[in-house]
Amino acid sequence: MRLSGFADEAADTAEGQVRVTRALGWKWIEARNVGGVNVHDLPDRDFEAFRASLEAAGIGVCCLGSSIANWGRSVDEDFAESLATARRAADRMEALGTRLVRIMSYAVLVDSEGNPLGDQKKVRRFERLRELCGVFTERGMIPVHENCFNYGGMGVENTRELLAEVPGLKLVFDTGNPALTPDFSKPRPRPNQDSWASWTALRDHVVHIHVKDGWRDPATDKETYVYPGEGPARVRDILADCAARGWSGWLSIEPHMAVVYHDPSVSSPEAAREAVYLEYGRRLEALLSGLGLEVRDGEARTPGGGR
Repeated sequence: MRLSGFADEAADTAEGQVRVTRALGWKWIEARNVGGVNVHDLPDRDFEAFRASLEAAGIGVCCLGSSIANWGRSVDEDFAESLATARRAADRMEALGTRLVRIMSYAVLVDSEGNPLGDQKKVRRFERLRELCGVFTERGMIPVHENCFNYGGMGVENTRELLAEVPGLKLVFDTGNPALTPDFSKPRPRPNQDSWASWTALRDHVVHIHVKDGWRDPATDKETYVYPGEGPARVRDILADCAARGWSGWLSIEPHMAVVYHDPSVSSPEAAREAVYLEYGRRLEALLSGLGLEVRDGEARTPGGGR
């Protein structure tokens, strides 16, 4: 298993993202934002500067954390714009040398009280996702759907439905998101989903993992984020299962402790952001070492075995 992370949680600049990655001794990042702008939307000059910074530092990109069809986007949005974003993303992935792109499945349609509508416009949703995914699969790239607050993240059955309807789609499993997402099959106040149950149901389709831990208070919707292994996300159990099954891929940290991508009200000085990111990475390494894995140079391997 190779170690990576959303380095934009530590620093806005390319230089800061390189610095914190090198401080951990890691060789990869999951590219999302630079200067508050997604990599697929950066002006050409800014993108080239970012790419060159990574190349000069010997840091690779494991995945592009795109905003395509994410929780903030409606299934009714201008689809020509969505396709243009996907094509730009694919071009930039090629320039960065990465094959994985994180996508979602559009926002959940809800009523005025936050209850999901009976009609989630599935036909349109799946048609659009098939076309978007085709942009990547036609170029030998792999779109990975994240279990976040989107249609596919409403529950295991929704995710399975997506996999059946969208050829070429794989999964990125965020360990923390089930415990931060309501179980929409239950009445309000809906309990959170179960991370372990979600993992065991979907693990055969998972090619990438986001490491996060935390929970949502069903009564208030308040979210709390903690270091990996300190919350209900079953991070240790999931990673132990990965090791036992010989799972090979990237583990990408997404702390959400100093900044939260979807909540601009949560912010911290850059020094604090870097400190949290470094501590998060080191705690992940310690957790993996505690599972009997050899952790060195940004990789975790079974003793005498593979990564």
